[in-house]
Amino acid sequence: MKYSLKTSFARWAASLVVTVFALTVMGRLVTITGAAFLCDGWPLCAPTAPLGYLKLVHLLLVGVASLVMIVVWRKAWREQRHHAVLLPLTTITGVLFLGQAFVGAIEVTRHFPTHIVVLHTLTAVALWVSLAMLLFVSGTLEQDGVADYKYDWRQRLKDFFILSKPVIVLLLLVTTYGGLVAGGKAWPSASLTFWTLIGGTLAAAGSSALNQYIDRELDKNMQRTSKRPLADGRLTAAEGLSYGLALCLLSYYVMAGYVNLLAALLSLAGIFYYVFFYSVWLKRATVQNIVIGGGAGAIPPMVGWAAATGNLSLAAWILFAIIFMWTPPHFWALAIVRMKDYEKAGVPMLPVVEGEEKTRKQILIYTVELIVVTMLLPIFNLAGTIYLVSAVVLGVFLLYAAWRVFRVGGNKVAWTMYRWSSMYLAFIFLALIVDSVV
Repeated sequence: MKYSLKTSFARWAASLVVTVFALTVMGRLVTITGAAFLCDGWPLCAPTAPLGYLKLVHLLLVGVASLVMIVVWRKAWREQRHHAVLLPLTTITGVLFLGQAFVGAIEVTRHFPTHIVVLHTLTAVALWVSLAMLLFVSGTLEQDGVADYKYDWRQRLKDFFILSKPVIVLLLLVTTYGGLVAGGKAWPSASLTFWTLIGGTLAAAGSSALNQYIDRELDKNMQRTSKRPLADGRLTAAEGLSYGLALCLLSYYVMAGYVNLLAALLSLAGIFYYVFFYSVWLKRATVQNIVIGGGAGAIPPMVGWAAATGNLSLAAWILFAIIFMWTPPHFWALAIVRMKDYEKAGVPMLPVVEGEEKTRKQILIYTVELIVVTMLLPIFNLAGTIYLVSAVVLGVFLLYAAWRVFRVGGNKVAWTMYRWSSMYLAFIFLALIVDSVV
């Protein structure tokens, strides 16, 4: 493999490395000399002593490096959208560059909290690793890429929106907010609500995009998913991977910087659980994929609880258990409707492996267990009358739907169960929210 800087992309990548190196050296000089105190202002400053010009130069270099980063990022997304390594690598580098500046600002304004200092150091190391890899990979390009299509911004925005699975994201945000309100036993502040939900949105959307990247070939074989942006070819695999990685990284910075460390770590655990444990391994490996994989979707209310309290109590774990028990009957109902799709794609869903009759029975059993779990909150005096009444009423409706699946069978009844279970989860968390603030 021949290495050179003969392409414009490689030369811009080299310029970025040089600029960031100069920025790093100058930043270190500013710290050592105390020049930061001799030049007040941002984004530019007015030096009050000769050493103050070091900070002024540092600020100018920040601007230059940012412009070069934007150029490299833009060239990658326009000219290298099919490159499986270069596009994701450039995107990650850009997020790390932004994250380094963001975490540095948080360090100063929050008086250097330990987890932010550690994150700043890790980000710096990761940024230099990604820059070195970007310089190497770009040097292997034989020629500059070209934009091989006319941009339809409206369609591309729509495709990235679909890649985020917005309906699923919305449901996860309801459960996150439920945990946030229930944990604090009051309406949370606007700031905490905003940053928790923004971080949750980025994490859920990024995980969904990575899930579709992993399943892009499988999705082509299923009627329900064949028109997804990656399966249909409207977005390249590299674009899907880049988009998902960027959102997941951004979600951690938001959670760590504006919420708290526990919420950030739980959100990160949810991403790894869903992307690697479920999407990469469980989904194709075992008939228990949905049962075990349900833990990923059960983490958001714990994130909300941790955001409000900074810890996890028994109630937070019960919220986890509610969604964990809700997941199998919900998705098995869909699996009955789409059984031929899953069979064609080779996904070992329960109705494909063990038949529809056993699946219908399991849906009923798990629904009963779910209703029992929802009663644990009032039993342990962790919820009040509004939640108790709502849980009973909603449970009766869901149990009726599950009973019809068991006794009647058929796709129409299973589809009703699937839709009702989605509404059930949303309404029981809305009931928990109301119960927590009245």
